[in-house]
Amino acid sequence: MKRTATLAISALLCAAICGQAAAKDLDLTNAVVVVPANASRQERKAIQVLVEEVEKRTQIRLPEGAAPANGAGIVIERGTAAAPAEGYRIAVEGKLVRVTGNDARGILFGIGHLLRSLRMTKLAISVPEDLRVTTAPKFAMRGHQLGYRPKPNSYDGWTLPMWEQYIRDLAIFGTNAIELIPPRSDDAADSPHFPLSQIDTMIGMSRICDDYGLDVWIWYPAMDKDYSDPKTVEFALKEWGGVFSKLPRVDAVMVPGGDPGHTQPKYLMALLEKQTANLRRYHPKATMWVAPQSFSRDWLNEFLEIVKTEPAWLQGIVYGPQTRISLPQLRAAIPKKYPLRHYPDITHSRHSQFPVPNWDTAFALTEGREIINPRPLQMASIFRLLQPYTVGAITYSEGCNDDVNKFLWSALGWNPDADVTSILREYSRYFIGEAYTDTFAQGLLALERNWTGSAIANQGIEVTLQQFQSMEHEANPQERLNWRFQQALYRAYYDAYTRSRLIYETALEEQAMARLRDGVRLGGLVALQQAEPILDRAVTEPVSQDWRARVLELGEALFQSIRMQLSVEKYQGQAVGRGANLNTLDFPLNSRLWLKERFQELRQPIGETERVKRIAAITGWKNPGPGGFYDDLGKIDQQPHLVRGKGFPEDPSFMESSHITSANESYDSRNPIKGDFALVGVGLQPAGPFSWWDIAETLYDAPLEMRYEGLDPAAQYKVRVVYVGGAMDAKIQLQADGRFEVHPLIAKALQPMEFEIPHEATADGALLLSWRQAADNRGAGRGCQVAEIWLLRK
Repeated sequence: MKRTATLAISALLCAAICGQAAAKDLDLTNAVVVVPANASRQERKAIQVLVEEVEKRTQIRLPEGAAPANGAGIVIERGTAAAPAEGYRIAVEGKLVRVTGNDARGILFGIGHLLRSLRMTKLAISVPEDLRVTTAPKFAMRGHQLGYRPKPNSYDGWTLPMWEQYIRDLAIFGTNAIELIPPRSDDAADSPHFPLSQIDTMIGMSRICDDYGLDVWIWYPAMDKDYSDPKTVEFALKEWGGVFSKLPRVDAVMVPGGDPGHTQPKYLMALLEKQTANLRRYHPKATMWVAPQSFSRDWLNEFLEIVKTEPAWLQGIVYGPQTRISLPQLRAAIPKKYPLRHYPDITHSRHSQFPVPNWDTAFALTEGREIINPRPLQMASIFRLLQPYTVGAITYSEGCNDDVNKFLWSALGWNPDADVTSILREYSRYFIGEAYTDTFAQGLLALERNWTGSAIANQGIEVTLQQFQSMEHEANPQERLNWRFQQALYRAYYDAYTRSRLIYETALEEQAMARLRDGVRLGGLVALQQAEPILDRAVTEPVSQDWRARVLELGEALFQSIRMQLSVEKYQGQAVGRGANLNTLDFPLNSRLWLKERFQELRQPIGETERVKRIAAITGWKNPGPGGFYDDLGKIDQQPHLVRGKGFPEDPSFMESSHITSANESYDSRNPIKGDFALVGVGLQPAGPFSWWDIAETLYDAPLEMRYEGLDPAAQYKVRVVYVGGAMDAKIQLQADGRFEVHPLIAKALQPMEFEIPHEATADGALLLSWRQAADNRGAGRGCQVAEIWLLRK
């Protein structure tokens, strides 16, 4: 009784929010579906979608028949050939709902719009009587990469029926292209989760797309070592041709220049000319596209010179991650005849093309790069900033963790001006249920806000969990089995648990430091004896264990429902860094492990004077001394001198801005976390304190800069700096005021390093420090990375 009342109230609230009163809905519970004469295979598939998806949500199977004289009906019909491709018209006329598609895809997308608009509950179907829409897509290309391979967390466990359902779901929101991945890529040859071989699944997915009338792309990396060798080219032509020949449908092939691959452009382009002819032996209308990813500056220039000759075999250019110039710059640099396709990374939250801005280190280290990541407002911002330079996008995805983002990109590809909250309401109504139309949509927005700024300061994180717990409490068993519902719950509990631990472990470290500061009075060994148990309370007296237990339960539920492999050991995920964030659920959020190693050293027979001196160095780690300055560059509230640049709204790739991110997770494996979800292949870096786990960085040739004002013109200064980051082999140099070399290009070292600042640089009371990496970098462009800096007055 309680649930029925709640659903009724929710439905009324939703109707009011969406501008539709319940009294104005047309009842379609007994409607008949009227099918066009001589419907094509793709049109029949679209009608099948309508009937089956309504039945799943209502237990009502709409019959096909002639237009009813007095009853309700859904009339599916073809429009005129002159109308815009893929467009449709929907109108409620009396007791009939007419869906008029401009072509076969128009019928599919029109039915998708109708499904998103229907009010469906058990044994009841209705639609707003004033539903009127005439629309066609703004962007011709609206797709997503769905790669059946071991690396993506979950995809490798999907059966062909699961793939068909997901492709269908995407089509309902306007997706018109799916990009596949061939059996050989930068991945393992097999997965313990594969229900079918890679080639058999690829064939099946190509056939599914053809049934729905969707374009089939292949992301095909050129993986061999030397394409200047004719034998290598001959091998590649045979291998690729073997794949092309087996697929029922291929519309286009996209070849990345790198990540993986890394072939010099003149050899790559020569290969692709031959591969284009090879492709068209089996798919005569298929086209070839190329992405200049991971090129060095010289290789990019070489590529652009080749493209300016306008090769006839080349159809278009793709802008993807690890391209060293911006999307607008690439558009300006290539001939107008070539369309530019966007290949945006919507799946990774850090160390990626569009990292979460100012992401708290606690989340970055625990939840990781491939966490469930609804980012609706940020995705819309990226789309609207960059998409006008393109003909559309096929996104880069490595799992269903980015599910919400996919649907945002598809919907915005149709209508860039669509309201984000309205898109989320359609998503929530269609996938979660009528009663969740607004509540779940608002919950997704709240999950995005959870990742804004300091986690400790963000009290909304616990409020977000409370909101999802209310939905969880009201949900029936069927709704709790919904994997999209489970994903949102998992994130809400994980966020709240991580914030709770961060607050707790930060306080424990502060208490332990207070004991250490008493070392002079108490004696060094006594101070250590009192401080260490305080730090260990993170393990001996852990906090928020009920939330932790719920995270583990939801991890199991997601493996069962959608094959998400959130643990390496338990679910045989490929790696901790590939979405297995149950392994990092209890990742230390303070300097506990580093401090415990220091404590072991301090207990050695070094003498009390030396022991107290070393303890003072630990407790005074961040103290720059009188007249000095300290910045922890990975903490947004502890970096007053960092020059930020344009920032996310204007520069979401941080090509011209400094960016805060976590350092690499694999410095040292001597201290793995113990327990049921122990780290595999990921170390906890005892080499430094927690401040070394995050950094500020810039990409490629952009300098990382810090600006100081109010210095003493008469004083002499030196800088102490810690260079940390994933690209430890990248050399880095430092200049003062753009003209004084503080140090030349040097290798990074996991320790503080000190350098003199020329007095001429600070004589005016100000100082600009600028770091750059070597100019011959390629790949992701990371290497200009700094963790901590002290400006010390001598």
